[in-house]
Amino acid sequence: MRVLGIETSCDETGVAVYDSAAGLLAHRLHSQIDLHARYGGVVPELASRDHVRRLVPLIEEVAGESGTPLTRLDGIAYTEGPGLAGALLVGASVANALGMALGKPVVGIHHLEGHLLSPLLADPRPDFPFVALLVSGGHSQIHEVEGVGRYRLIGDTLDDAAGEAFDKTATLLGLPYPGGPALAALAVSGRAGVVTLPRPMIDSGDLMMSFSGLKTAVRTLVRKRQAAGTLDARAKADIAAEFQCAVVDVLIAKAVAALDETGASRLVVAGGVGANRDLRERLHAEASRRGARVHFPDLAFCTDNGAMIALAGAMRLEHAKEGDGAFTVRPRWDLASLGAA
Repeated sequence: MRVLGIETSCDETGVAVYDSAAGLLAHRLHSQIDLHARYGGVVPELASRDHVRRLVPLIEEVAGESGTPLTRLDGIAYTEGPGLAGALLVGASVANALGMALGKPVVGIHHLEGHLLSPLLADPRPDFPFVALLVSGGHSQIHEVEGVGRYRLIGDTLDDAAGEAFDKTATLLGLPYPGGPALAALAVSGRAGVVTLPRPMIDSGDLMMSFSGLKTAVRTLVRKRQAAGTLDARAKADIAAEFQCAVVDVLIAKAVAALDETGASRLVVAGGVGANRDLRERLHAEASRRGARVHFPDLAFCTDNGAMIALAGAMRLEHAKEGDGAFTVRPRWDLASLGAA
């Protein structure tokens, strides 16, 4: 089955063609970072307008690169939610218009399901079942994954997601947008342990997480340093390094506890924070020590992308019933409401 995937949930326009037999044939991603940088965050209306400008040309590009005329597609998948309503509507409208014009089936995909399945694009791909650590700007969750649509949430954050805490801490340190990657880059030159930050809920005895207090601890430390005139470049790098170490300590502790609780031997890490080099290196080392396997998506597929939507779409369309042409978007959508494929 050859599927066109469309991702427009937030500030990245992603398009891909995936073939169930041959794998990923082509993908394109346009990031709106430069568009939103002057505002320090995503402006929904601007995001929607940019998707309108970019989407059709990107579809033409991936169709050409993959050698797939649109008439040869077996189906079309788009991100139905969660996300920004206006941005989602752009992808949904284009996908369903194409489906109607071409007489092809169309399926809406849950954004988080796309992330959970994205490591299946890698080689080697993990087999089901596995434990998935989903860490992004909006989510820090742990799922037990038995198969497509068979997800059990076993751990979550009580407040800020890990990626959100990265972004907010970067703002406190005066780093440019997007804050998370900037903070990780600064941490490379810093020294973890020179300052001390908490590891919230690391010994809570469950799989729940919390990062708001860690962000608050950074704010308190930054204000003290500013008042004392000691918040120089070296101090900022040390704070960044300690903050990153604290987040990674918590994520590793919770991931290991999840493996113990479920008895799983495979861990999948997905979402934008999954691109963090320190997290990757330390999780690989910990998994190896325990005789477990850890799987990450390629760096290009950690953040939002069309390839994960095309993959999930192919897996869903193999078992889908023919739709009636109606469509919707779901800015809020509980992953637990999904059924198995």
